[in-house]
Order: sequence, then C-alpha cells, then structure tokens
Amino acid sequence: MFARANQLLGSNWTLHDLRHTAAFRMAEDPEMPLPHVQWILAHARLTTTQIYTTTSADEVVESALAHHARQARRREDPQPAPFSPAYNPDSLSTLFGGPTA
Repeated sequence: MFARANQLLGSNWTLHDLRHTAAFRMAEDPEMPLPHVQWILAHARLTTTQIYTTTSADEVVESALAHHARQARRREDPQPAPFSPAYNPDSLSTLFGGPTA
C-alpha cells in the first residue's frame, strides 16, 4: 500500500521517513517527555533522540522576551525573603514589630 501511494504521488517516501516525522512531532509536544520519545524509538542514548528537538528563531526570541519581562516584574515588585522555618513567627513579630509573613 505504501509503495502504491508513493507511485501514485510520484514520491519516494520510506517508512523510516515516517518514523522521523513521528519523532519530530512527539518531541515538539511539551507534554511528551523526551525520555518517552526515546523509549518509543528504542534509542539507546537520549542524545540520539535530541536531534529531533528543534526550535525556530521566533520561538527563541519569544522565550527571551518573556524571560526579560519576568525579570522586569521581579525588579518592580521584589518579594521579601521568607524567614527560616526554624524561627518562631511570634518571636520575630515581637523583635521586629509587626507581622512577619
């Protein structure tokens, strides 16, 4: 059937080409862990499976912009460092005056 489809379409696809396509699609799925793709493809090493992890320049730029936006929000609204759980909050309130949380 596959050979007939190739002949009809004038293409030369192989079953291995379909395997590569499936691998790329699985690796692109953020909910599909790469070790699972590795297991499905029966790769001995994860580095072999990593060739299917590609990214576009647009994705890199989007990710970098989002990172810088998060950093800017953190600078604008810094969160106080939490107190160590070893300290009693009531004692800290007494020492520093006011709620500690």
